[in-house]
Amino acid sequence: YELNLPTFDFRLKKENSVVFIFAVIRKKFVKLTPEEWVRRHLVEYLVGHCSAPLHSIVEEYPVEINSMPQRADVVVLNAEARPLLLAECKSTEVNFERREVLSEVFQQATRYNAVVKARYLLITNGLKHFCYEATDEGYRALTAFPRLG
Repeated sequence: YELNLPTFDFRLKKENSVVFIFAVIRKKFVKLTPEEWVRRHLVEYLVGHCSAPLHSIVEEYPVEINSMPQRADVVVLNAEARPLLLAECKSTEVNFERREVLSEVFQQATRYNAVVKARYLLITNGLKHFCYEATDEGYRALTAFPRLG
């Protein structure tokens, strides 16, 4: 899939016609889904272009909402190991041009962030990226990805 992120070289393997991609942070091959393709690119972008140290990134970050276990796609921790950025990745098929879809994903991310309390919030489908900064008044849209290192 063509994304609005730089291309990266990934380790891929195929088993029984299923393609897997190596997740550096999780140190294992995971099934390559459209959402996983976006997540792999985002992690590489956060490290290479936003200065996020690789060791500060957590994938599938546990979040409990109303006693129900959930998982945030990507969380970047600061030097004190506190969440700095929470990212929610969707596949390119999730159409952010539709306001109700974008609103639904934003609400999901803000629900997670009510628990995680990261300074920055990012939602992406690999084609469109929306970055926000949490303020006392709510979320302020940013014009670029934040520096994380």
